[in-house]
Amino acid sequence: MSRPKRKRLVTHPPLMEGFKPFGVPIADLEPVFLLYEEYEAIRLLDYQGLTQFEAGKEMGVSRPTLTRIYEKARSSIARAFVEGKAIFIEGGDFHSDEFWYRCESCFKVLISDHDLS
Repeated sequence: MSRPKRKRLVTHPPLMEGFKPFGVPIADLEPVFLLYEEYEAIRLLDYQGLTQFEAGKEMGVSRPTLTRIYEKARSSIARAFVEGKAIFIEGGDFHSDEFWYRCESCFKVLISDHDLS
């Protein structure tokens, strides 16, 4: 029996729910799904410039696990670019120390350290 999968720590939610190619209605596009932990790996490694060891530590996973997450993210993004697909950022096996809310009128992501409900 394999050990349970450790949830990845995601500290910054994406500002958007995804991306789509210009000039094509969203209804005509096939989606590619990018998990929240894959987005976080791209953010930490490519945007912040952390090493894989540092990024793995930040997400609470080993470096080899971080590498697998990152490789899957890069593959998904490349597939969307080359094949002209929409990218939706959702789901995954993660946790966060904050609560995320998306405003229903402006769609901005709001972050709180406690549940507002």
